[in-house]
Amino acid sequence: MTAVSKVTLYDTTLRDGTQGEGVNFSSLDKLRIAHELDSFGMHYIEGGWPGSNPKDVEFFELAKKQTFKHAKIAAFGSTRRADLAVDKDPQVRTLLEAETPVVTFYGKSWLLHVTEVLRTTPEVNRAMIRDTVRHCKEAGREVFYDAEHFFDGFKDEPEYALSTLEAALEGGADVLVLCETNGGTLPHEIAEIVSKVQARFPEARLGIHSHDDGGLGVANALAAIRAGAVQVQGTMNGYGERTGNCNLTTVIPNLQLKMGLPVVADLTRLTGLSKFVDDVANLPHFNRAPFVGSTAFSHKGGTHVNAVQKLARSYEHIEPATVGNRQVVLVSDMSGQDNILHKATELGFPLQRGSAEVKRILDHVKTQENDGYEYEAADASFELVLRKDLGQFTPSFKLLEYHVSHRTHGERGFDTCEATVKVEVNGERVYTVEEGDGPVNALDRALRVALSRAHPEIANVQLCDYKVRIIDSRTGTAAKTRVLIESTDGVNHWGTVGVNSNIIDASWEALVDSLEYFLSKKANYAE
Repeated sequence: MTAVSKVTLYDTTLRDGTQGEGVNFSSLDKLRIAHELDSFGMHYIEGGWPGSNPKDVEFFELAKKQTFKHAKIAAFGSTRRADLAVDKDPQVRTLLEAETPVVTFYGKSWLLHVTEVLRTTPEVNRAMIRDTVRHCKEAGREVFYDAEHFFDGFKDEPEYALSTLEAALEGGADVLVLCETNGGTLPHEIAEIVSKVQARFPEARLGIHSHDDGGLGVANALAAIRAGAVQVQGTMNGYGERTGNCNLTTVIPNLQLKMGLPVVADLTRLTGLSKFVDDVANLPHFNRAPFVGSTAFSHKGGTHVNAVQKLARSYEHIEPATVGNRQVVLVSDMSGQDNILHKATELGFPLQRGSAEVKRILDHVKTQENDGYEYEAADASFELVLRKDLGQFTPSFKLLEYHVSHRTHGERGFDTCEATVKVEVNGERVYTVEEGDGPVNALDRALRVALSRAHPEIANVQLCDYKVRIIDSRTGTAAKTRVLIESTDGVNHWGTVGVNSNIIDASWEALVDSLEYFLSKKANYAE
């Protein structure tokens, strides 16, 4: 293995990442993400393919007017066409017109693609690579050559694959990026091939661009670095075509914490950056993501919790705060007393091991989860359970009754959903009627109106996710339903749960918990 002392990060979220299903960014979205990546310490940011679509055209126009403190912006494209001189190729011209300090372009290194896809000769393909690199270098650009399908090409025709790299070097390429485009190569193969390339071109700087089709995108990138590569390309949260690209949120902490290769100054910003990119993409954050997921450092089993209370590293491979994450202790039917003690202390209720309160709460939780409740994703509901069992909860209202009706007019083609809510707030009876987009929305609106005079601050609470699951489908339409709701006040997020054989009642329970949790927090802050 070659000793590497410095590795640069190349982010392609804004180009390769957008090729993933459901990933779309406006030009302004791209600019926001680029500035966050720059602030984080990314070395290179690939903005897109100039001229390929209006959003990328606008992004590069906007980027010309921006100042980036750390990162260099790269424009992406391809070699010149086989039938055009490089200075006559409009695509190459557009690359340079983007006025980025870095140009990255791909070429064919797999002979199969040269003859069957490009339908040209091996020598012409080498000339296309050489000419494009030289033209971009003469224009004053830093040039990265992406050798597409390099590993598959090397397996088939190693000498030809190497000759395409030689052509890029003859043109003056700054980095030869070996692309594992199909995602099917194993880490030991990556290491072996990268070592052979390094031996053939000892003065060349090598990069790695891997895909995750075999679930090995990160592993292959790390194998390449160990074998001598000095640049790793990837995307935030592993966005990308098919199953995605090498996930930078995983590869970065592995490089820095496990391999001793410093790549960013402040790794504690990683989790926040990961969530920021998901928010801009309007995609849910992957809870089980290594390092940055909300469950990456969560503990559920009682023996595990007992151990981490004594020594966190007994079940945690790094300190969560190192990457901006935190330890989470879950409460469930697998919980022991340590889970309850940890959560109670976290919420400001120090309890004693073996006390009657702890046993009562633990029995209550296990009974509830046996009935279908889940508190792992319903932290707010669990806090209310804890407060109620400890006599530390005062409800903000008393339910008298509610009613929901749904009418469908077949001939006129419209639906009407209406909810009525009667509650007692501060000794006063309040009766409200509201329509909504479905029964749950109607109930939510009616309850909010009923509480708004006494608690106007609930206008800040928004429902941001609503999940329904049938607990025991074998009982058919009589099955119990579990409803999980995630809410936010724009700053904090919390989850609540309701269970009932009636989906409306389950939803009501989760809705009430959400508002009661918010109001109880406000009351505690006021005190």
